[in-house]
Amino acid sequence: MGIPSEDVVVIKQSSKQGVPHVITVGCPDKIGLGRDICRIILLFGLSIVKGDVQTDGLWCYIVFGVVGKSRTRWDLLKKRLVEACPLCSSASGISYYKELQKPKPSQVYLLKFCSYDRKGLLHDVTEVLCELELTIRKVKVSTTPDGKVMDLFFITDTRELLHTKKRQEDTHNHLQDVLGAVMISCEIELASSDIGTSLQRTSFLSPAIIEEMFNLELPKEHASGSSTSNYVSVTMDNSFVNTHTQIQILCQDHKGLLYDIMRTLKDYNIQISSGRFFTKERRRCEVDLFVMQADGKQIVDPSKQNSLCSRLRMELFNPLRVSMVDRGPDTELLVANPVELSGKGRPLVFYDITLALKMLNLCIFSAEIGRHLIGDREWEVYRILLDEVNGVSVTWNNIVEAVKNKLMGWE
Repeated sequence: MGIPSEDVVVIKQSSKQGVPHVITVGCPDKIGLGRDICRIILLFGLSIVKGDVQTDGLWCYIVFGVVGKSRTRWDLLKKRLVEACPLCSSASGISYYKELQKPKPSQVYLLKFCSYDRKGLLHDVTEVLCELELTIRKVKVSTTPDGKVMDLFFITDTRELLHTKKRQEDTHNHLQDVLGAVMISCEIELASSDIGTSLQRTSFLSPAIIEEMFNLELPKEHASGSSTSNYVSVTMDNSFVNTHTQIQILCQDHKGLLYDIMRTLKDYNIQISSGRFFTKERRRCEVDLFVMQADGKQIVDPSKQNSLCSRLRMELFNPLRVSMVDRGPDTELLVANPVELSGKGRPLVFYDITLALKMLNLCIFSAEIGRHLIGDREWEVYRILLDEVNGVSVTWNNIVEAVKNKLMGWE
């Protein structure tokens, strides 16, 4: 007999200003479950302000306090969280896993969009696609001399319904409702069979840009990760209990903080047995985790300890890279984030970039999303060519700060 979904995920909405909503998840455990839960919460525009995780290796119990958008679609959030949980059945009171089949790659579609240009247009289109649960895998945006915009969005559908006429019509109608008379046309078709190559094919990044944006070394004053650091401290201890390694993290809060921790541990194949997370004044966070390797043992190898600590410090110190580049008469904004080993990029990055630029009253002349293999890591890189930055009273530093603050949730 299966467990009802209403018992797997429970969401208690807060009616008081400043009091977090509470999300409770109880289900069979799996490696990466915490990452999946945190990723979905981030995808819905919510921030985790406190959390408690407990597991015995078979059953996992998670409680998160979250804050965020006032118009969160809670029913849809619950549905997506339930889908992320392993299936569970009960026989004679004993729960056990039903192994989840590895999901097949989502079908990629090409959305061709044409409209008259206006400020904030790209963000408005991106917002509609996000609300419809259409994930942007790659985008190519260009503006013609006569003021028209030609956008090519390579997208996947979380609901797996974009092959139907109704879903395509709903997408068209939602875009029409938001954009009104500026929209000229919108077509959706199945992407070509060589889309895998197309998604990986990106324009060249110069060595200077790579050196500036993808330096994996922490500044010297933060490299030690000591508790006196103004930004990040990561320490490991095997003496507290003889079955687990304790990881303690002190850092500044940012949007997706727990997601960054969870995805890093997942990439290192580290299992969390218990953990607590909470935020303090001035955006300071404390995280206390008890973890073990996939073989059920402590992390005792000094090289593994150093590697994991260094990666956690870097991911929490600088989870996203933002830079401005002079392109002769033009100005280009570059944003990069690491890709998970699973191949997934960070949620809502393009949404936040376009929103920040819209709030600065800046126009986007062209945009491109691509992936680059730099060193031993894959990065998702967003290249935004800005239109006539010099004619607007905003400096490069203002742009970088505004985009970074929006991405990090520091508005």
